[in-house]
Amino acid sequence: MNSSSSESSPEVQADGELISNHLPESETLPPLTDATIKRVREGVAAASDRTIRHTIETTLNQLSAISQEYTEPRVNANIRRWVVRSLIHALFSIRVENIENIPRTPAILAANHLHHIDPLVLLAEIPTQPHYYILGDARTLYNKCWKRFILGFAGGVIPLERIWGEELAVMAAAKAGQEEVKELATAIKENVNPGGDIQTLRRIDRIVAAIFNRGDGLILFPEGRLGTAEGHLHPFKRGTVIYALRAGLPIIPIALIGTHDLFLRKELTIRVGEPLYFPPTKRPKRQEIDSASEALEKAIRALLPTNYQEPTGIKLLRHFLNRMLW
Repeated sequence: MNSSSSESSPEVQADGELISNHLPESETLPPLTDATIKRVREGVAAASDRTIRHTIETTLNQLSAISQEYTEPRVNANIRRWVVRSLIHALFSIRVENIENIPRTPAILAANHLHHIDPLVLLAEIPTQPHYYILGDARTLYNKCWKRFILGFAGGVIPLERIWGEELAVMAAAKAGQEEVKELATAIKENVNPGGDIQTLRRIDRIVAAIFNRGDGLILFPEGRLGTAEGHLHPFKRGTVIYALRAGLPIIPIALIGTHDLFLRKELTIRVGEPLYFPPTKRPKRQEIDSASEALEKAIRALLPTNYQEPTGIKLLRHFLNRMLW
């Protein structure tokens, strides 16, 4: 489950434009390995699946009606936390530090992102009031029937369509002349919704605004993609601070520690920082956005370990737990 920026960007068509509009200069494409290509094939299959597309559209339609004083289907937050906590605590040992820093009023929880299980780890421990929504990658959320069933029951998720870094890597390789991936690159272009068009972004913005107006909160992962190592951060997207500035809400920095490589009974840590408050503005300027983003990144980085060491010894269910939410 990954967060993404709420910035508007023009709809693009050509391969080169597609890559440049979705990959900041400070980021690099992932290596084109067999695992990358397998992941891309799975992503293309999900993008072309009618059931998944229907689920995304139905969920967005239900969320869009929030502004009309309609409550979308969702389970009670206490029940949601009990179910998620039962699962997480059965698998892992959870350590929570400074949970009192999370207010009982609407806020944006912003955390580093190491694994698809991160949102569940947070939902297992954070307060149930306000009700927190998660902005997540649509295809990762709905690519398996059991995920669609659980999320359809629990609610609280905003599916975001976007192109993956792995897919951009395939398209870049095809553009560079690698014949073996050209057919896959064509399939990406024909089936994957890259996101970023004005209409979709405005729709998501309206949903988020309605959630805040109703007194609920949002969980975001400002990196916009999974991290590669404990204690390491990718450059932050700007969407998290844009939402905070527009809504006048505090951002609560959170460090997730230990989720990069999972195994049974591993200790995972949630470390909550002091709330960050910024002057609200309906039309934030670039300087305000950059300043707030820098402060957020600094706050999360300060919570992360500088010398993390993975536990040694037998690691039961390691492969299963690391892959179960892909």
